[in-house]
Amino acid sequence: MSRMPVLFVGHGSPMNAIEDNAWNRDWARLGVELPRPKAVLMISAHWETRGASAVSASEAPETIHDFGGFPQALFDVQYRAPGDPALAARVAELLSPDPVLQHPTRGLDHGAWGVLKPMYPHADVPVVQLSLDRGRSDRWHYEAGRRLAPLRDEGVLIVGSGDIVHNLRAADFRRPEAPEWADRFNEAAKALILAGDHDPLIDWRSLGPDAEISINSAEHYLPLLYVLGAQEAGEAVSFFNDDVFAAISMTGVQIG
Repeated sequence: MSRMPVLFVGHGSPMNAIEDNAWNRDWARLGVELPRPKAVLMISAHWETRGASAVSASEAPETIHDFGGFPQALFDVQYRAPGDPALAARVAELLSPDPVLQHPTRGLDHGAWGVLKPMYPHADVPVVQLSLDRGRSDRWHYEAGRRLAPLRDEGVLIVGSGDIVHNLRAADFRRPEAPEWADRFNEAAKALILAGDHDPLIDWRSLGPDAEISINSAEHYLPLLYVLGAQEAGEAVSFFNDDVFAAISMTGVQIG
């Protein structure tokens, strides 16, 4: 089996799972054009732990509706992709000796199913989620991506789901034009990704005020570090959905 690519997806609003828009149409395109994976390992902004990483080890993960204030149609969505306990155990093996909890009941949050529903609408690709251990350093998350990279040769599609720029307090959705700082940081991050210059992206606070306000609480940014960590030297990099809406970056990154 050839090596699987790696994806970072700017997921934006949960409504992107059910609306017809350019963003989810591009996710659907990826599901058709990419090699079909044996399973997906999803690192989403919406599962944070502290003290250890955790993986979803359920054979039938539930659909988690972890949001409020949206139409009933969004709460009615059920994405019934199977789990993959063997992959969950493999993730723990690759990240050892650091502890990884095999979570027996954890389902899929909207950072996972909101993207995967357009990509794999039949919910027929097994999915395992890995949490973000917020007790770890930014470099640890990058190195975890490197440690997980062998999964790419085992038919697993590694997907990080978040947003390069994510500051809800600064977002005015009635005015979708991006603030200048959001555009500037999105472009700066893309330039570093294209150059393969990952150290400034890991040490993102060194990138100044634009980074501080764009990354904010960092949970939406950290999945990008896993994706960059899984990159091999010299691999092709491309962007999709390259758009900043209000203070949310929808920019996606494909490696390989």
